[in-house]
Amino acid sequence: MSDDSGSRSIGYWGAVAIGVGGMVGGGIFAVLGLAVQLAHGGTPEAFVLAGVVALLTTYSYVRLSLTLPSQGGTVTFLNHAFGTGLTTGALNVLLWLSYVVMLSLYAFAFGSYAAALIPGGGAFEKHLAISAVIVLATGLNSIGSKLLGEAETSIVAVKVAILLFFVAVGLFGVDPSRLAPAAWSGPTQLFAGGMIIFLAYEGFELIANTAGDLGDPQRTLPRAYYSAVLFVIVLYVLVAGVSVGNLPVPQIVNAKDYALAEAARPFLGQAGFTLIAIAALLSTASAINATLYGAARLSYVIVKDGELPAVLEHRIWSKPLEGLFLTAAVTLLVANLFDLSSISTMGSAGFLLIFGAVNAANLRLAGQTDSNRWVPALGLLACAVALAALLWHTWTTSPARIFVLAAMVVLSVAIEGAYRTITGREIRVRHRRAHATDPGPANPGESGPGKA
Repeated sequence: MSDDSGSRSIGYWGAVAIGVGGMVGGGIFAVLGLAVQLAHGGTPEAFVLAGVVALLTTYSYVRLSLTLPSQGGTVTFLNHAFGTGLTTGALNVLLWLSYVVMLSLYAFAFGSYAAALIPGGGAFEKHLAISAVIVLATGLNSIGSKLLGEAETSIVAVKVAILLFFVAVGLFGVDPSRLAPAAWSGPTQLFAGGMIIFLAYEGFELIANTAGDLGDPQRTLPRAYYSAVLFVIVLYVLVAGVSVGNLPVPQIVNAKDYALAEAARPFLGQAGFTLIAIAALLSTASAINATLYGAARLSYVIVKDGELPAVLEHRIWSKPLEGLFLTAAVTLLVANLFDLSSISTMGSAGFLLIFGAVNAANLRLAGQTDSNRWVPALGLLACAVALAALLWHTWTTSPARIFVLAAMVVLSVAIEGAYRTITGREIRVRHRRAHATDPGPANPGESGPGKA
């Protein structure tokens, strides 16, 4: 994808690939086991519930992207709607922290599948793989390698093809009784299962960063957004149904860190386990590479708006890499110190807050975006209810994690508040699309934030 402001090189299928690649960037490989642990036979329905929240929010992204086309995406929307006060700045910092959590989820999944492929692999091998993939991706980004960036579309096609193959073969062995309502968990558990894995749908908003490069955006952008989200909802429901329909819930939960590979055993044997595990390694590695680039670019955009320290704007080797290195360092800590459930809970809560704010932004700007106010209002309500359900479940099952979630929010406000107080730096709102001459964070000339 070109950053050249004079070119409109992305078509419908390219935009759909960015959205699908963002959502199926590795999340489904990581969170399937968590969803099954909570929802049991109702796991497909849990993915539908999370998908409905994402679909409602999609409307706001469509209207805001058409009105405010910018590579800043979510940051631009929030700044334009709510100004540049402490709350908006803190939300933008929270967005960056949420991307760090996503990176940690991908890295944790990579380590889990890598350890599962190593005979006798355990905690040491898992954490070694977690750290190695983060360091490798940071190195690739720091030298400006386009290797994985240029292969992103192909990687998306490969991993989607493997998942569709998994579904096509596995459907023949599904035991319907395992998916019947009698096999579902209670309504509260089922809903909580959908919300704890909500971050599996994070990624469709990356289409917003392409709005300025789309040909005929008024027609292409809405179709691309809705096509990507609807396709992924159907894909996740089928994957979940095949997994639970072929493998008893206790076995999936026992292997929850690499549940999708384990679910392939009953109908594809060890070869299927290996195939899915390799697909997970490829998917999560490419997702880490692209998301690290995207998070570094996000930190750069926030810095340019004056909401993070200007030191992150400085250059190393003619590239503004401080944001990249800071993002990688924090990711190393989170991925190695927290378990899968904690990481998923943090990520889902963070993005529910951000998506709720985006719905609120569209509601506030409905006159400019030509929106039906009831849709963003419903989206805001859905995000609020989903977040409340996630917090309630977390409080009743793992109260200590509430303090981790609270720490994310408090840290975002504290960073923004302290920075404003100490520096008094001017906050700037920019609504233009970045040009090719605008320095990127690490890989100039590559696509904007995205996940393979």
